[in-house]
Amino acid sequence: MPKNVYIHIPFCKSKCKYCSFVSFPKLEQKENYLGALKKEIHQNYKNEILNTLYFGGGTPSLLTPEEFHYLIKIFNTNKNTEITAELNPENITLEYLQKLKSSGVNRLSFGCQTFNDKILKIIGRRHLAKDVISAVNQAQKAGFENISIDFIYGLPEQKLSDFENDLLKAISLNIPHISLYGLKIDEDCYFAKNPPKNLPDEDSQADMYLKAIEILEKNNFEHYEISNFAKSGYESKHNLNYWDNNTYYGFGVAAHGYENETRYFNTANLDEYINNPLQHKSSQKLTKQEQLEEEIFLGFRKMEGINIEKINKKFNIDFLKKYANIIDKYISYKYLSDTNTGFKLTNNGILISNTILSEFLE
Repeated sequence: MPKNVYIHIPFCKSKCKYCSFVSFPKLEQKENYLGALKKEIHQNYKNEILNTLYFGGGTPSLLTPEEFHYLIKIFNTNKNTEITAELNPENITLEYLQKLKSSGVNRLSFGCQTFNDKILKIIGRRHLAKDVISAVNQAQKAGFENISIDFIYGLPEQKLSDFENDLLKAISLNIPHISLYGLKIDEDCYFAKNPPKNLPDEDSQADMYLKAIEILEKNNFEHYEISNFAKSGYESKHNLNYWDNNTYYGFGVAAHGYENETRYFNTANLDEYINNPLQHKSSQKLTKQEQLEEEIFLGFRKMEGINIEKINKKFNIDFLKKYANIIDKYISYKYLSDTNTGFKLTNNGILISNTILSEFLE
């Protein structure tokens, strides 16, 4: 039974130019939405003690601490439950953070993207670099230790030196977790119809990523997943549950979940969800082969790689026999390497991971 929960908070004051996530500037719908969420949770959640609870968005920080508490208290949690809230850095006060901590939230993830104010303006962010620094300092003052910052690399006008400065600034804030994502322009975002000028090319993005690994590992961050770096003990338990291919509940508009070998998806239409939060838009029962492929794909995202013995037992296969040609090829190219339990991507292998992983699909 699932012991991990994702809740989507779909409200934003405005849409960032690179963003294709489901979000709406309809704050007047917030009360109705929270009521619908409660209905969906009560119908599906079976009172399991949760390992993790994650509020993503959108902009979860548009909820009041009281609204966070209203949702958290629905669930069976204990002192070991990791409860994460994604926050935008603008207008975050010490009082808000203190109340948020009292509501039960114990992990924060700030959407920083860059400390370069000129680039922040280009990509449509509402905050400035000083807002991120203030938000992190205030969070630490409020007693939060488990704090993460998100960055995007490959942004318009961004140079390698800009990205290095971003990382060094984050390190100086004494936070234990950093996530990095290469800019991807999806068809539903503003930049798809209005392409920005001076985008770094793929080689420049690769240089930024490899430089990040170098800088962060030198500063005692463990590179534990393709996009994530943490000091010891501060890995995201919630995201590790995804990469371990375990079950989870997804609640809210556009949320998806995984239980009983079935992936389900909620509607991305806000009014439709509020009117009927009890009906999933679609679901897909995975075949054994699809489950195996997901196990491989998600497992290779972790820097420890895949565990062959575990896969063989779970799926009753001989992994080395089934995938010998693929493994041998990419080890010879130095894109994969051996581990004590199986195989993992090398740093250069990560750069072409989509190509490598596609070969495991049947």
